[in-house]
Amino acid sequence: MAIKPNTAFLTAYQFYILAFFVFLAAPLVAAGMFAFNDSLFPSLPWRGFTLDWFFNDTEPKLGMFHDRRLLRGLYYSFVIASFVSLLSVFVGTCNAFLFVRCNFPAKDFFYIMMVLPLVIPGVILGISILLLASNVANSAESAFSLDLRFLRPGIILVVLGQFSFITTITSLVIIARLKKFDESMEEAAYNLGASRVRVLRTITLPFLFPAMAAAGIVAFLVSFENFNTTLFLVGSEAPLTITMYDRMVKVGSTPVLNAVSFFLMVGSAALALVSVLVQRDKPQT
Repeated sequence: MAIKPNTAFLTAYQFYILAFFVFLAAPLVAAGMFAFNDSLFPSLPWRGFTLDWFFNDTEPKLGMFHDRRLLRGLYYSFVIASFVSLLSVFVGTCNAFLFVRCNFPAKDFFYIMMVLPLVIPGVILGISILLLASNVANSAESAFSLDLRFLRPGIILVVLGQFSFITTITSLVIIARLKKFDESMEEAAYNLGASRVRVLRTITLPFLFPAMAAAGIVAFLVSFENFNTTLFLVGSEAPLTITMYDRMVKVGSTPVLNAVSFFLMVGSAALALVSVLVQRDKPQT
């Protein structure tokens, strides 16, 4: 016999859901709204609609698309996120085959070690990587007169630092997809004379592609918005998150930062939508 839910309980639950989504959306709506406010400060009252904080080329309302420092930060963030995404998907795919298809001693231990970076705070991870890289670089320089610049703060170290934990995310996504794969399809191809490389190229990887693409998008977004780990590894080529933080500390909050935030929200939403569409199963014909 079905139990009829209490009306008061349903009303309270609906109110909770509404309040929860308002709590999540309110800061984003406010940030986006002030990006179009014709005021020098990101605050009320509303002084009219404007696109100056995006496209104006003169002070004091220098738009984000004419702010060279913000554009440079956007470029560095894109470069870093692209490399991190590609490396993470490649290694994540290798990890998927390793943990799904192979049996080796202490497999569970190494799986836990792969997942461990996700639970380590980004600040701790950044400091640890910086100390390790600096010690190795200093030791190599003093002992062998080697200048290992890629272990000094800069883009390469940022890529390596973000890669160290983002690979865990891509690995888990691709592992989940590979576990659904029907290995009898590969066996049938082998029986028909296909080589291992051809089976991988024409059967296995096409099956994994939706997960690989989605994992790549997630890795790109996580890398692009990362701050805690990046803060300790960055050099003179500051990505956008560090540039915005520096601007906030030195100048204070301005509507151009709201414009950047709105731009990133739209871009992130578009990539998230692409990720969802890529993972949708094609209808059977």
